[in-house]
Amino acid sequence: MKQYMENRILSIAQYTIDHNSTVRSTAKKFGISKSTVHKDLVERLPQINHHLAAEVRSVLEINKQERHIRGGQATKEKYLHKACGQHKY
Repeated sequence: MKQYMENRILSIAQYTIDHNSTVRSTAKKFGISKSTVHKDLVERLPQINHHLAAEVRSVLEINKQERHIRGGQATKEKYLHKACGQHKY
């Protein structure tokens, strides 16, 4: 694996752990696609650092368990924002 890829993967992994970030927010922070972040964390990271991969896996699992809650909150905010924008006093 090329050195720049290893550096990117380790940076992404550390950021994910430090900020308990989602794949989407990590991708946005690093300016790369969600699929690249996911592939780096799930497939490539275990080849580089097993311990770090285990930590990342636990963060990703927590995010997976909470995603339906975040989705519901986002939908609620969307409709509250729409409702507030329609009323002009």
